[in-house]
Amino acid sequence: MSSSKKIFIAFILNLTFSMVEFIFGILFHSSAILADAVHDFGDALAIGSSAMMQQYANKPANSRYPFGYKRWNILAAMLTSSILILGSLFIVLENIPNLLNPQPVNQEGMFILGIVAVMMNLLAAHVIKDGHSHNESILSLHFLEDILGWIAVILVSIILQFSEWYILDPLLSLGISIFILSKALPKAWNHLQILLEAAPAAINVEEIRSALLDIEGIEKIEELKIWTLDGFEHCGTAILTVSSSEKQQFIKEKVRWLFYNHAIGQVTIEILEASQSSSSRSS
Repeated sequence: MSSSKKIFIAFILNLTFSMVEFIFGILFHSSAILADAVHDFGDALAIGSSAMMQQYANKPANSRYPFGYKRWNILAAMLTSSILILGSLFIVLENIPNLLNPQPVNQEGMFILGIVAVMMNLLAAHVIKDGHSHNESILSLHFLEDILGWIAVILVSIILQFSEWYILDPLLSLGISIFILSKALPKAWNHLQILLEAAPAAINVEEIRSALLDIEGIEKIEELKIWTLDGFEHCGTAILTVSSSEKQQFIKEKVRWLFYNHAIGQVTIEILEASQSSSSRSS
């Protein structure tokens, strides 16, 4: 199953269940369930948008977009992670007043709805479990958040069967939201770094620079740029000054092999002779 179809199925499941949460949150007088419904509805909107963007990410390169459309996948992941972060912050703000004034809830209804919710989220997580795109990764985090959240609801509902510790509901919701924020914020930062064309964290640029200078015939590195299209497909350009034009083909092969060994698939190499480099600097 394609990535876009998996995300679309996740969107339908999420949107449908958020409507169910709205209805039963009102019936059970549970502010935690209502807050989660708002959160899930926002996530569903983000997932739907992401599914459309994923279609563009799979399109081949053309004259207008020579590197392809892979950045659409990053935009989709940024949108999803932003909604996830905002939704978690909403839950935190929503539950702070409940710490001061805990409200009674319908624990029997919470327990039943919690069981159904865990099953639904497990199904959605199973649909995208083998996905490798950034967007599927952030969606997996979302379903983990929901599963943990509903397990918390189930535990609270069981405890409330035998006590009136209503403060446990907002406490557990706050704990899970903070946990998800600790995971989602670094992912969002990583996506932003890709959009800003930072060098991939897994690639040591200085190590490549040093290895280039060790290649026989290379006198100087005029320019070395390494970036990533989507976190998986890396690109690199190198402008090199060589001692002799006779070794250009040998040097290019060595450089390409070096880049490929560092998982850099798209490589552009420009060779300058020492005389060309000197004249370009003087001009």
